[in-house]
Amino acid sequence: MHVIVVGAGIIGLSTAWNLRRRGVSVTIIDPAPAMGASHAAAGMLAPAAEVVWGQSPLYPLMRASADLYPDFAAELVAASGHDLGYSSAETFVCAGDRADLASLRELIDLQRAAGFDVSLVPGSRARDLEPALSPGVCGAVTIPGDHSIDPRRLTGALLAVLGDSVVRARVTGLLSQADRTVGVELEDGTRLQADQVVVAAGGSCNDISGVPALPLRQVWGEVIRLRAPETLTPLLTRTIRGLVKGRPVYVVPRPDGELVLGATSREDGRSGINAGGVHQLLRDAERLVPAILEAEITDITTRARPGSPDDVPIIGRIDPGCVVSTGFFRHGILLAPLGANLTADLARESGTLTRPTETLAAVTPDRFAEAAHAQHLQTTPIEMFQQPTGSQL
Repeated sequence: MHVIVVGAGIIGLSTAWNLRRRGVSVTIIDPAPAMGASHAAAGMLAPAAEVVWGQSPLYPLMRASADLYPDFAAELVAASGHDLGYSSAETFVCAGDRADLASLRELIDLQRAAGFDVSLVPGSRARDLEPALSPGVCGAVTIPGDHSIDPRRLTGALLAVLGDSVVRARVTGLLSQADRTVGVELEDGTRLQADQVVVAAGGSCNDISGVPALPLRQVWGEVIRLRAPETLTPLLTRTIRGLVKGRPVYVVPRPDGELVLGATSREDGRSGINAGGVHQLLRDAERLVPAILEAEITDITTRARPGSPDDVPIIGRIDPGCVVSTGFFRHGILLAPLGANLTADLARESGTLTRPTETLAAVTPDRFAEAAHAQHLQTTPIEMFQQPTGSQL
């Protein structure tokens, strides 16, 4: 069996590796492998900290993928010989002021209801464990199960084991025969055939001819990479997330001393680095970790993350020869093991799937059409009750 995977971000690469380990021949096609959203990602493996109101379908997906991560990472290290920058240190979610602390207290209830192990400690205790925290931090939620990994090392390891299968080119369209995808066409006109095609091109999926229009939105964000001076290293030993006047911010320390700062989110369509976003990140990070302003900025990156209307991934079959896997928003790194498993399972099938209904129903592309249909049935056409213009009773 031969599968073409369109897209060499974390989802496309992990899916291709999953398929290859099942004995499937794979070809990965991407003009710039691992240089999209995965290149900017901070790599927080944080199913508990990512729990937010109104996104309950995500909770079991995040938990399931986090459970898969230890084996996923260990097997990739063994196959590639690469260090993935994995850290099992717990995560702190800090409150910048009393109002932020009240918000964290409410969030703890939601996290506990979702089955996660979290606890609240006073700011003094948090500073005992992380001395670089500001005296203004008035409390912190400790999450022992939320860890981190370096996405650039992770995708580098995947490329090391899949490099011989990567084609640096742009896919412009799907090849179809009798209502079935049978391959892809490249920008230079080259046509490649396959038994199955997996479209995992992030926000670019809708740029590929033959892919049904998917309800994707591009969510941009700035990420700053810094390095603290030797006299302050290590500045942090845990991932520090926080709320500062209601705004989220995070600082992720790498085992090699790098610090990754982020959390901006915008949908303005501008691909450049936003000065206001950079200013906001540094200002809010200083509120939690003042010494971060002593660090040297080594890199500022912005990328678009592909989001769906409900922020849940879109994974499903669009015809007997093609599967889509996109819409992972800010959860792509965390959901990579689960997303790869689901997508590889789908690609191995040639017809309708009979998989666990809860998981597939949560991620199926059809859910948006079903929701629109249900809303249509519940809405009575207003014109049925309106009098014609100018009519009299």
